[in-house]
This record gives sequence, structure tokens and C-alpha cells, in this order.
Amino acid sequence: MAMARRELLVQLDDDLVHELDRLATSLGTSRSELLRRGAQVVIEAGDLAAADRELMAAYRRLPPDPALLLSVTRLAARTAPPW
Repeated sequence: MAMARRELLVQLDDDLVHELDRLATSLGTSRSELLRRGAQVVIEAGDLAAADRELMAAYRRLPPDPALLLSVTRLAARTAPPW
């Protein structure tokens, strides 16, 4: 199903437009498609950052069990390859 699209006015400097055009040509796509992809990446990065913050907050509310951490540390020391 095709989604409706809205045209937006975005101001970019000439160097950035040139780089976008160069990349679009090399990828065989359009400048608009690159900007759509870039917008999606920014949104996904924001979602991932929010999930990371939520996870860190959860660990602050309920710290890991010290006995479990000791166990994991000992296991890692025995199984990790030497550097």
C-alpha cells in the first residue's frame, strides 16, 4: 500500500546538496529518497537511544544481584580468550 507523501521545504547549503547528489547518483537513487532514508535513520536512532535510557533507568531502580555479577565475572575470566 502506498503512503501519501507531503512535500516539505528544507534548506541545505550548496556543499551538502552536492554531496547528496553525488551519493544519490552513485547509489542509483534520488536526493529525496536519501533524505527519506536519513530521516528514518534519525528516528530509529532516537528510538534506540530512548530504549537505552529506559534500560539504564531500570538497572538503577533494581541493580543486578551481586552474587550473579560475581558468577558472571568468574565465568568470563575462565572462558574469555587471552588478549
